[in-house]
Amino acid sequence: MQCQSSAVKQGLHFFSRCHILDLPWEDVLVPHILCFLSLQHLVSLQRVSRQFHSLIQVYLANCRTFDLSSIGPSVPKEAFCSMLKDNKVLHSLCLSSCSEWVTDKELLPVIGQNQHLQRVDMSSCVGLTRHSLVAVSLSCMHLQHLGLAHCEWVDSLSLRSLVDHCGGLQSINITACRQLKDDAICYMAKKCLKLRSLSLAVNANVTDESVEEVAKNCRGLEQLDLTGCLRVRNQSIRTLAEYCPKLQSLKVNHCHNVTESSLDPLRKRNVVIDVEPPLQRALVLLQDVLGFAPFINLQI
Repeated sequence: MQCQSSAVKQGLHFFSRCHILDLPWEDVLVPHILCFLSLQHLVSLQRVSRQFHSLIQVYLANCRTFDLSSIGPSVPKEAFCSMLKDNKVLHSLCLSSCSEWVTDKELLPVIGQNQHLQRVDMSSCVGLTRHSLVAVSLSCMHLQHLGLAHCEWVDSLSLRSLVDHCGGLQSINITACRQLKDDAICYMAKKCLKLRSLSLAVNANVTDESVEEVAKNCRGLEQLDLTGCLRVRNQSIRTLAEYCPKLQSLKVNHCHNVTESSLDPLRKRNVVIDVEPPLQRALVLLQDVLGFAPFINLQI
C-alpha cells in the first residue's frame, strides 16, 4: 500500500509541474486543441508569452482556413502580414470586413504563396485593385468560390483573366461590380460551365443577354441573384426556366420588367423566389389597410 501511495504522489507531482506547452505542438496542440479556438482567441493567446507567440505562429503556418470577418476592422495590417507570412497551405481566405486597411501590398504576397486556395472572399475591399484579382487568377488554379461583392474596381479584363484560368468556379458574387457589362458576363458564362451560384445583383448594365447566356451554358445553376437588375425581362427568365432544371433559388426583387407570367412556371417547380405572387402581395397590402385579411378561397 505504501509503495502504491508513493507512486500516486509522484504522478501528482509530475502533473503539477506539467504545462500545456509541454505537449507536442504539431502532433497535439495544433491539430487537436488550437483548431477549436476562434481567430480572436488565438490572437489574444499570442500575446501571453513568447512561447505562446511561437506556438500560434506554428498553427497559423499550417491552418487551411483564415477568416477575418469577425475581427477584420481591429486587425492592424502589419499583424495580418505577420500571421500569414509562413502559410503556404491555405484553402479558404475571407477578408470581407477588412475594407479599411487591406490593399494589394498586403494581399499579393499571401495569394502568391498559396496556390491551393479554393475559396476567396474579397467583398467590399475597396482598397484593392484589379491587380489582386489578376493575381488570384494566375495563382489559384483550383479556385471554386469567389466573393467580389461591392468591388467596383473589378473590370472586364480582370474578370476575363480570372475565368480563363479558373474554369472550375462553382460560385461567384459580383454584386454591384458596376464596371461589368454583358460582354464580360457572357464570356464568364461560356468559360465557367460548373457554376452553381451566381449573383449579378445591383448592376444596371445586366440585360437579358447576360441571363440567357448564363442559362444556356451553366445548366447546373442552383442559385441566381438578379436583385435590382432593371433591364432584365421576362424573356430571359423563361430561358432560365427552360435550361436550368436544377435551379433552387431566384432573386428578382426590384426587377420591374419581370412579371408573374415568367415566374409562375418556376414556382410550380418549387423554386424559391423572393417576390410574392401578385394575389399574395395584394392580401398583405389589404391587411395593412384593413387590419385583417379577408378570407379568399385560393383554389377557385
